[in-house]
Amino acid sequence: MEDKGTFELIEVRGKSLIEDFLSFPCRLYKNDKKWVRPLDDDIEAIFDKTKNKNFRHGDAIRWLLKDSKNNTLGRVAAFYNEKTANKNRQATGGMGFFDCIDNQLAANTLFDSCFQWLKNKGMEAMDGPVNFGERDSFWGCLVDGFTDPIYNMPYNFPYYQKLFENFGFKNYFNQYTYGRKLTPGGLDPVIQEKADRIARNPDYTFKTISWKNNDKFAEDFMIIFNKAWATFPGVKKISKAHALGLLKKMKPIMDTRLVHYAYHKNEPIAFFIMMPDLYQIIKKFNGKFHFINKLRLVYNLRYRKTCTRIIGRIFGVIPEHQGKGLEAGLVKAFEKIVLKPGFHYQELQMNWIGDFNPSMMKVAEQIGAGILKTHITYRYLFDQSQPFSRAKVVN
Repeated sequence: MEDKGTFELIEVRGKSLIEDFLSFPCRLYKNDKKWVRPLDDDIEAIFDKTKNKNFRHGDAIRWLLKDSKNNTLGRVAAFYNEKTANKNRQATGGMGFFDCIDNQLAANTLFDSCFQWLKNKGMEAMDGPVNFGERDSFWGCLVDGFTDPIYNMPYNFPYYQKLFENFGFKNYFNQYTYGRKLTPGGLDPVIQEKADRIARNPDYTFKTISWKNNDKFAEDFMIIFNKAWATFPGVKKISKAHALGLLKKMKPIMDTRLVHYAYHKNEPIAFFIMMPDLYQIIKKFNGKFHFINKLRLVYNLRYRKTCTRIIGRIFGVIPEHQGKGLEAGLVKAFEKIVLKPGFHYQELQMNWIGDFNPSMMKVAEQIGAGILKTHITYRYLFDQSQPFSRAKVVN
């Protein structure tokens, strides 16, 4: 085991260190056939001040950990956003993109660098491993279900749990990934009855997205998201321009059959948005997304139909219509498409269902899904004498 004194922390600056930061996990996981290298562009966009709006109210830093022979032993990033930090009891920053050899002293050096930097920025706690961006990517430590990872969801060695908890991180909340095969049926009888009742009510209608009217669908997305999701801690409201930008960004990889909206008397009230699991294709890209790989991605998505797994990216019902069976109505509407000829997807995984949201957990179970994976979001209080509280249960 390396002596702590022989470790050297190096701030990531310049092209060669950035490349080392991106490529280190390749060497760490070289014997693990399940691990998939994320796209370098997806990670670098998070640390690009011109692309990540979180820099308007905060900052980020990255480090590499080297030994006396200049071998890389680990990496980590720390970041904070003053707007979201102060919504917690203690001003809370974040750390993430942590990868490390199985060495507690090495891990502690990385964790401590985040702690000291965030403390100097006025933070009183840190969450990790999390993302300096949206929650649906690069968030959580995998502790159960070490199967094939899905697009931009963390996959790590089992020993990471020990490294975090030995340092003093505590479980703030669990994130569950639910899954089910795309076969007819599987709905709980109670939810099935609600779905049938919704189907008989002409006030409720269901639509899949159309690019011919993407402006309308962007506005509907904004309305539903802001009512259904923006009330959760750490989730900000979005503008129509933001929603339109998200749809345009997803267009090259989007299968319109996987984007479902629900309406009540033509007013948007719910959505269920899925996407193909790109990791089934990009695992061969070695993190690179140049022109040729972009063509390979589109070709495999649209013509070879390589993706057989889809991911539930976001599911939301506005408060006024919760508990009425809309979730089952959306699933039943999707089931009709699943049964049509030419539908080649075989499996659905719904990631990022927090244990602080028992209502959503119940919905996943009622539509026939079971827990496949568990990620933990940890929190570390800088003043360890302060009482620790897990994430507040919603709904």
